Amino acid sequence: MKFVLFYTSAPDVAAKAGPVFAAHKAHYEQFLARGVLLLLGTFEDAQADGSMAVFTTREAAEEFAAADPFVLNGVVTGYQIKGWNEAIGGS
Repeated sequence: MKFVLFYTSAPDVAAKAGPVFAAHKAHYEQFLARGVLLLLGTFEDAQADGSMAVFTTREAAEEFAAADPFVLNGVVTGYQIKGWNEAIGGS
């Protein structure tokens, strides 16, 4: 099982993301290096649909969101984590 973190974008997400993007990138790179973050990105319309990330454990997803500069600085207004039963894909 994988765990998908969904973010809800704040109003004017593009303008809010810019000033804290470097800190957000440094944050997600730590999770990549640990091997617990598998995928990360925005949906086609990030303002309307937000973004998501896929983690190897629920604990990693929770830890990521709790300390993500995007969460701490209001770039996203909320998030949820859902377990996902991967049927086809990577390991």
